Amino acid sequence: MELNMDFKKFSDGLMPAIIQDLNTGKVLMLGYMNLDAFNETMTTGKITFFSRSKNRLWTKGEESGNFLYLKSYALDCDQDALLFKVSPVGPVCHTGADTCWNEVNASDDFLQHLESIIDLRKSSDDENSYVRSLFKKGINKIAQKVGEEAVEVIIEAKDNDDDKFLNESADLLFHYLLLLNSKGFNLDNIKDILKQRHQQ
Repeated sequence: MELNMDFKKFSDGLMPAIIQDLNTGKVLMLGYMNLDAFNETMTTGKITFFSRSKNRLWTKGEESGNFLYLKSYALDCDQDALLFKVSPVGPVCHTGADTCWNEVNASDDFLQHLESIIDLRKSSDDENSYVRSLFKKGINKIAQKVGEEAVEVIIEAKDNDDDKFLNESADLLFHYLLLLNSKGFNLDNIKDILKQRHQQ
């Protein structure tokens, strides 16, 4: 990607660099880059700033190991601020918080959040975990549960009890998420297919 960056626009040669999590959409931190820091970021794939306090190039995570791996970048309309979408390793803030605004780095999309919970619980040690128990029984049992819940949705759709219909629909969606996970996929894979179909 070719950007028309002009670092000389700033008296100190430092351009603001906004860092955003590619997956959650959360803004993680703000730093400053000169041309050398930008080029180092492009070369290594790890976000590198110019540290005003250290007066040198500084790769985020060089001491903690909590690197920010570059996924994409863009220049704003005034060509005086950079946006980097990244995949972070560990917390971003030096305080140990997920972000420099002390926000939890989780998606506002509840279904995406639910997928991450499912991923955690399937390998947990909690013997009482329903998710863990289904994964232990294998994909055939999970697929069977999806079928059972689908039948329940159909039955409730033919009646007039909206509450039961919605609850059965929630059960179906939850078990479908389990099935996707067991196959190594998630809702984003399904969204991608739907987007491709929409564009045809």
